[in-house]
Amino acid sequence: MSVELPVAPVDDVIRRHADGLRVSAEAGEELARRIQEEGARRAATAAERADGDGRKTLMAADFAAREVPDKDTLDLPIAPVDRVARLDIDDRYRVSMDARIVLAAELEAYAEDIAAAAAFLARHAGRRTIKGEDVEAYFQLQQYFE
Repeated sequence: MSVELPVAPVDDVIRRHADGLRVSAEAGEELARRIQEEGARRAATAAERADGDGRKTLMAADFAAREVPDKDTLDLPIAPVDRVARLDIDDRYRVSMDARIVLAAELEAYAEDIAAAAAFLARHAGRRTIKGEDVEAYFQLQQYFE
């Protein structure tokens, strides 16, 4: 699976939580890859919901959204999120603009949580740089809390 998300906006999300820490390129790349995997998974689930309703268009409600946020408040760009949404679903599906925006907002919130945890792990390790291994450690630790 190639990385569809540009790393720069993902890096911006990490830096919001860095609080003086440096951010390695590997951290942004690893988080972008993880966000992409999660986005593809969520879109596949949304496609199942749309299928259940007899639709071929993914709507915001398929992502369990109550409202659509203003896209100008998001850091993740919509076009790459659209490509991420299509990674694990059939080409016969369409993704509405509202669904793209909702998915981008969900993925940004997901990234925020991971970025905050990665910064915590870097500080805990006594480092001044958030590394890709901090993002990986988050997912390794997450299995113990599910």
